Amino acid sequence: MPISKDELDELVEELEDYRGRHTELITVYIPAGFDKNQVAKQIEDEKGTATNIKSTSTRKNVLQSLEKMSRQLKLIKQTPKNGLALFSGNVSENEGQQDFQVWAIEPPKPLKIRLYRCDQTFVLEPLKEMLETDEVYGLLIIERKEATIGILEGKSIRVLQTLTSGVPGKVRAGGQSSQRFHRITEGLAKEFFRRVAEEMKKKFFDNEKLKGILVGGPIPTKDEFLETGQLVTKLKEKVIAVKDIGDTGAPGLKELVQKCEDVLAEQEVTKQRQILEEFFSTLAKEPNKVAYGEVETSIRLKEGAVEKLILSRSFEKEKAKPLEKLAKSTSAEVHRVTKETAEGVQFDNLGGVGAILRFAMA
Repeated sequence: MPISKDELDELVEELEDYRGRHTELITVYIPAGFDKNQVAKQIEDEKGTATNIKSTSTRKNVLQSLEKMSRQLKLIKQTPKNGLALFSGNVSENEGQQDFQVWAIEPPKPLKIRLYRCDQTFVLEPLKEMLETDEVYGLLIIERKEATIGILEGKSIRVLQTLTSGVPGKVRAGGQSSQRFHRITEGLAKEFFRRVAEEMKKKFFDNEKLKGILVGGPIPTKDEFLETGQLVTKLKEKVIAVKDIGDTGAPGLKELVQKCEDVLAEQEVTKQRQILEEFFSTLAKEPNKVAYGEVETSIRLKEGAVEKLILSRSFEKEKAKPLEKLAKSTSAEVHRVTKETAEGVQFDNLGGVGAILRFAMA
């Protein structure tokens, strides 16, 4: 069964703290749909390679880590639906002591990478990417001759479609020829804008996860496109940033996202601010529909009264775990907030844990 994003977040934080004395911490990623028996064979082969390690202590640690991982794999019948991430090594903080641990998890999203790595640290980047927001942003780069429609999911940028306009480049002509040429090119441009808007509608109109649209391109094409009214109102209202971009295709989309990093960061902060504003507003108007502090919040969770559990990132993790477990058992939403806003600091001063209730409690 896949672990939750919160559980993954805790695991990544734990694994990040471990450091091998040499290249002896082992990371294995088995992608979704891949035969785990092939990886098991590779690990057996790696044991043979490890016997050539010159350092006695490193050789011993690597061999024991591989053996632990091999045993763990034998307990798993087949690769889970989302793939498998395995970590093994001696994580003792004291020189000369042994504390061999092995972790095997099915991540919350499908793994797309196959990896075997023996290093001083565990390889965690593929899991960290899964911790990025599930929110989706539409991307558009538009110039006179070409448009690229893409999507941003977490840190992943994908090209969805490329359209060409058929609008010819500038030619030297005078008099009526110049006017006629201008009419033709303007007509082609309008038709191009219409096709781009139609494709944007197909790609994004029904996407419930879509949180915003980023638009880029040279001056004045991108502005002309937005001003023509071709883009349906629902999508135009989703445009949260318009940037000058010189490139198209995948490089252009990457540049667009980079130029919008401040906007995207503000979106996450805004989301946190909204849940905290709801919490403090309810506290002021209907105090019986709010709980705060570890003890009271825990009681309300056990009663099944919590609709939204709010936890500060600074709240002690070991205390947060049982609260999150209770929240999941009663289908309560879990929201994590930081101290990046004034509301976040205020919430932290209340103990860093609170809840909005489904109904008022006496």
